[in-house]
Amino acid sequence: MTATLDILHVDMDAFFAAVEVLDDPTLLGLPVIVGGTGSRGVVASCSYEARATGVRSAMAMVEARRRCPQAVVLPGRHGRYGEVSRRLHEVFEVFTPLIEPISLDEAFLDVSGGHRLFGSSMEIAEAIRARVNEDLKLSCSVGIARCKLLAKLASRAAKPIASAGGPLAGPGIVVVPSDHELEFLHPRPVSDLWGVGPRTAERLARYGIATIGDLAKVDPAHLARLVGRAAGAQLHELAWARDDRPVVIGRPVKSVGHEETFAVDVHDPGQLRLEVARMADAVSSRLRASGLAGRTVTVKLRYGDFSTITRSHSLHRPVASSAELVKIAAALLSGAEVHPGVRLLGVSVSSLEARADGTGEQLSLWDPARAADGQVHGASAARSDLDAVVDAIRERYGVASVGPAALVGVSGLRVKQLGDSEWGPSK
Repeated sequence: MTATLDILHVDMDAFFAAVEVLDDPTLLGLPVIVGGTGSRGVVASCSYEARATGVRSAMAMVEARRRCPQAVVLPGRHGRYGEVSRRLHEVFEVFTPLIEPISLDEAFLDVSGGHRLFGSSMEIAEAIRARVNEDLKLSCSVGIARCKLLAKLASRAAKPIASAGGPLAGPGIVVVPSDHELEFLHPRPVSDLWGVGPRTAERLARYGIATIGDLAKVDPAHLARLVGRAAGAQLHELAWARDDRPVVIGRPVKSVGHEETFAVDVHDPGQLRLEVARMADAVSSRLRASGLAGRTVTVKLRYGDFSTITRSHSLHRPVASSAELVKIAAALLSGAEVHPGVRLLGVSVSSLEARADGTGEQLSLWDPARAADGQVHGASAARSDLDAVVDAIRERYGVASVGPAALVGVSGLRVKQLGDSEWGPSK
């Protein structure tokens, strides 16, 4: 019996760069690079005209500019991309409720329940591409297969092709028939497999393992000695197209965090304390907006030589209060050496769970009745209500309308927002 091909992987084509061209048609046909525009920035996305010169995502912006000096380099607009992404998901929801987002511009879809209404998986893929083009004025590539691994690789094979004469249209949709899976999979580079990063690929290459087919021939026991028992077992299964992971909707968030790479290494403890306060305040706001709280707070530092350390503290109860997270993160920072110069600083909260009080706090600074009922007590109650007031003000007047006094500078209140410096500094 032939397996059904019900898994789709939809991936937008050069998403961030394409949105920039959509909003500014004068960029059409030009090499466009989106990312951190400073010397320590990285490429988030680039048009196919830029890709033809060797530029790619995650490349250092300095290298990208060297390869493509004529490029139009833009800092990126996380909020705008999020807006378009939400509209993209509205398209997906027409065809199936089983959607697993991977990032703003890609998702897995299980369309097994949509055939009666919308036809075959191929017909659904064609309809999605048409709706994305019609509603968003953008293009996407779709992979169709029995499992997630093959669907993702198929969408990659469906992509447009960068060339010196301009982008060449790709297939748009690639289907991996169940009786040709290994024929499709085995010639591909081993780095195409989940779990094979640059270091693992380099280690495997030393043993003559360059393709997925090469990997499939390796004895599992030997593979375990090369990459570890768990990783070896997983890679062996994937190399034989054995991937039974379902499309998961509402995948739980494991952590919430912010980090930032500075334009120059920061040696001043006072400046770092301000930056860690900005990040902790932003993390607490995101936690509360999601109805979450966390028990483990982590501060991450990367030095000028790229060595990285983390400092964590676990609490007996989950917290989402801005004041508490700022205090904990500052204490963790104070225990780390900063004089060599900090290149990157980050704050995150993990061990998450739903907040007992939800997100609908009463907008009062103190409610004796709630304290008497034992729901919250003393300072915790005051902090909770204060956070609710701050959240309400920010929702109405903008995130930079109110915040910790320590974050006020000569240019006003510096509140960190989602997407700020995501791809490195702008200077």
